Amino acid sequence: MLKDLMVSKVRVKLLQVLLYKPGEMYHVRGLVRATDEEINAVRRELARMESRGMVKKEPRGNRLYYWFRKDYPLYSNLLNLIAKTVGLGATLVKNKNKLGKIKFAMLSGKFIRRLPTPEGGVDLLIVGEVVLPELAKLVREEEAKLEQEINYTAMTKDEFEYRKKRRDPFILGILSGSRVMIIGDEEELVG
Repeated sequence: MLKDLMVSKVRVKLLQVLLYKPGEMYHVRGLVRATDEEINAVRRELARMESRGMVKKEPRGNRLYYWFRKDYPLYSNLLNLIAKTVGLGATLVKNKNKLGKIKFAMLSGKFIRRLPTPEGGVDLLIVGEVVLPELAKLVREEEAKLEQEINYTAMTKDEFEYRKKRRDPFILGILSGSRVMIIGDEEELVG
């Protein structure tokens, strides 16, 4: 299965586009524009991905639409990988030093799957000494790209540990839900 993934730069770009907004359907020309690759290379790669069970296609009118299959065995692993290398995850890693001394940064599983955040939930949690104006700027930029609001919370390490020890419902909700660690160690976050 690993050889299904690391075949070409076109496949990498297709994975990034298809999994950045999972569940969305893309027609071939849209994928060509999004990846900035030749149409034949994109078609060839989509055919390979379809033969491996990674994507599904559906004809509509005179267009073929593709989307990534959620039943592909490595779907959630690929989502996690894309969350760290594209969009807000990549922005956080790239700007880590500008954001202050970050101990943990995590995105919720619902956010990376583009599902609605439950009432009182959070899409992004950052723990450490955070430069809030810089974080707000990065979040606003990503909100504009996604055309959706991002619920985020920043807190100091001491506040996080205190609330975790007190079994604060907000923190317990975060720790019991699915998440992708962008910065820091998950075992240390939960432990």
